[in-house]
Amino acid sequence: MRLCFLVLGCVIAASAWPVDQLSVRDHGTNGWYVPQKEGGLKWIGKAQAEHQLAYYEAEDALDGRLSTNTVKFYLHTLSNPSTAQQIKATKASIDGSFFDASNPTRITIHGWNSNYKDGVNTRIADAWFQYGDYNMIAVDWQRGRSLDYATSVAGASGAGKKIAALVDFLVQEYGMRLDTLEVVGFSLGAHVAGHTAKQVTSGKVGKVVGLDPASPLISYSKTEKRLSSDDAVYVESIQTNGAILGFSQPIGKAAFYMNGGRSQPGCGIDITGGCSHTRAVLYYVEALLWNNFPAKKCETYQDANKNTCGDSYSSILMGAVVNAIVAEGIFYVPVNKDSPYGYGEKNTGGEVTTAAPVVTTTPVEGVSTTAAPEESTTEEPEEVSTTTKQPEESSTTEEPEESTTEEPEEVSTTTKKPEESEPEEVSTTTEAPEEVSTTTEEPEEDTSEAPEETTTAAPEDEESTTEEPDVNTPIPTELPSTTPVPELPTTTTLAPENLPTKPPTDDNVVPAGTKKIFIFNVFLVNVKVDNH
Repeated sequence: MRLCFLVLGCVIAASAWPVDQLSVRDHGTNGWYVPQKEGGLKWIGKAQAEHQLAYYEAEDALDGRLSTNTVKFYLHTLSNPSTAQQIKATKASIDGSFFDASNPTRITIHGWNSNYKDGVNTRIADAWFQYGDYNMIAVDWQRGRSLDYATSVAGASGAGKKIAALVDFLVQEYGMRLDTLEVVGFSLGAHVAGHTAKQVTSGKVGKVVGLDPASPLISYSKTEKRLSSDDAVYVESIQTNGAILGFSQPIGKAAFYMNGGRSQPGCGIDITGGCSHTRAVLYYVEALLWNNFPAKKCETYQDANKNTCGDSYSSILMGAVVNAIVAEGIFYVPVNKDSPYGYGEKNTGGEVTTAAPVVTTTPVEGVSTTAAPEESTTEEPEEVSTTTKQPEESSTTEEPEESTTEEPEEVSTTTKKPEESEPEEVSTTTEAPEEVSTTTEEPEEDTSEAPEETTTAAPEDEESTTEEPDVNTPIPTELPSTTPVPELPTTTTLAPENLPTKPPTDDNVVPAGTKKIFIFNVFLVNVKVDNH
């Protein structure tokens, strides 16, 4: 009896405590866990986050920061598969490059805290070159390396505007076809891809692929601020880390939920979600190479999360070229914990172009930011931190190398001399858990460091498990690999100076009339993510 009174007293005392309703944190609903320049995570309430974003967007408009939102373009073709040519939207630049409008064009965009040498650029280029010649244009958007993640989010639209201007120039001056154009972005770069397609004025972009589009500070309900299913003729999303670094809700016209779309096998504990986030890049590259990801059609994304979509596989394969005309809806895709990740038989996933297929290797550099396993089809670069220093331009036949201690140069082996220049960047690195990539090793534990937006622990859905497909198909043992990846730090963009007003920073402000409850939550994160 005495014990009952004691418990009752504790309950009454607890109910008398002030409760801060915002202390119940629901990522993506009333706030986000946002990566910080120091390498940790910080909870930012929705109202404060939106005020911050509005502040940076207003400053862009007032101070003309769009002009300082530097975006550079690097072209690879079969004539220069390993040494990029920097190009600009001028006739002199394009005429002096290997750009060929008769070949399909692919534009690839890195995520936060990375650069144009990121694996999303180099590995996808290598995969497409298996089937012929393409204009592979890797984007380097400087605001994507801002020390403050919020400024990168605010700068995504401006970066997309500059990419769209290049697209319009190539269409109007060189007859580049929009129906064969594909824009691919990873994490925050997926939203830049969406902003690009939204702002192209010469027609409708044929295809946009979002590789686990980033969720921190991005409201799902505001389609004008994120990649949306109607941005292009066909939008495909490959979702791997929902409700942490990516979205739980479907993004594309066809949304593929890999292993249920929340966490990926072979990633271990993966507290910050970096490993699962990065897998989107690896899966897409493998799909291009082998077209080996059978999928089940689902009624809802919740069914996909729980793998309750039945036992029958559809005719749709994740990442297949024909998806642009046949795929629509939500799909569950089972995956293996090691490469080959797809359950299906190796097939040809690409399309034949003007040149004979060749296999290329591209030396890639980068730095990682959150624990992720080293499983991959080709050598994946690691993500990079950034500084305030603006890159200086040098000869376009040289490939820029970024480093904190030295500035090695690569001499182009191309036969033409492009007339534009490329940057050399020297920067100090700042670890931040944003963008991710992985390497060729296939351990079962997280060994490299991992990505873009790090957040709360990635929930492992008990029902989101991989299933064997009904067809008995041989599974390859490994993917072709490329050359090892040197590490590459990049530059960062500091938050704007002399701001007219200071964005809110106090997380402890409690609305009047609310109660406070002190919920003690220990959240220890000290991991980094591989380059995306």
